[in-house]
Amino acid sequence: MIHSMTAFARQEHRDDQGELVWELRSVNHRYLEAFVRLPEEMRAMEPLVRERLNKRLGRGKIDCSLRFRPAHAAVAALDVNERLAGQLMEAADKVGHLLHEAVPPSIMDVLRWPGVLEVEPQDLSPVQAQAADLLDRAIDSLIETRRREGGRLAELIRQRNAAMREQVAQVKQRIPQVLEAVRERLRARLGELMEELDPGRLEQEMVLLAQRLDVDEEMDRLHTHLDEVDRVLRQDEPVGRRLDFLMQELNREVNTLASKSNDAEITRAAVDMKVLIEQMREQVQNIE
Repeated sequence: MIHSMTAFARQEHRDDQGELVWELRSVNHRYLEAFVRLPEEMRAMEPLVRERLNKRLGRGKIDCSLRFRPAHAAVAALDVNERLAGQLMEAADKVGHLLHEAVPPSIMDVLRWPGVLEVEPQDLSPVQAQAADLLDRAIDSLIETRRREGGRLAELIRQRNAAMREQVAQVKQRIPQVLEAVRERLRARLGELMEELDPGRLEQEMVLLAQRLDVDEEMDRLHTHLDEVDRVLRQDEPVGRRLDFLMQELNREVNTLASKSNDAEITRAAVDMKVLIEQMREQVQNIE
């Protein structure tokens, strides 16, 4: 099943510990690149988050963020280091006497001093375990979204691949007429000199001209590449790079076809095929 690299997923959970919200966004990228944003109390989870993203996602630029809002009952209790606060007040009093300016520090100034407010250590392991389970569900949701979007992209590519087949069939049908028209023009131009020219040499020149205009190999390779596109779209694995290579090969064959063409209809068909290839290539850029 084809997967797109563009998707969004959100999972949230609320309990007596608080509220957890994961948001995952992915866009196309040549390889997997994850940007992880975690609240400070969940910073220890970053290696686990990166491991699970790397294990389950193949390509794409991933923006992964977690929000945690602790419940009121789960907020860590604060304690005042009275000894340190007293020392600060005594120091402020001494400095005030030295400067002959008794301006006691404000309560907030004292509370901001490092170590005055002490936070009782919390056991966040239950919250982290819940966050890890929720992350798995968020990744599941992201993968499912990428799968659905990938199905739509695959269908768009199949439609354009089928349109390419029609163009190739039209060109193949047109080629004998083009070759015959070239022969007729050559005969007409040389009509006045037919008696002076060696018929064998004339036929040889016409064979060489037909070889220069021959695009059978290009037609065969175009058919082969189009068949391969359909086959790759049925695979259940990352195929973005393979499809991108096939787009390059299709474009190369159509360029060769256009350069050999000596016919307005074939030239127009080649231009139409290049447009279809470019449309497919744009879709392929979003496929994992």
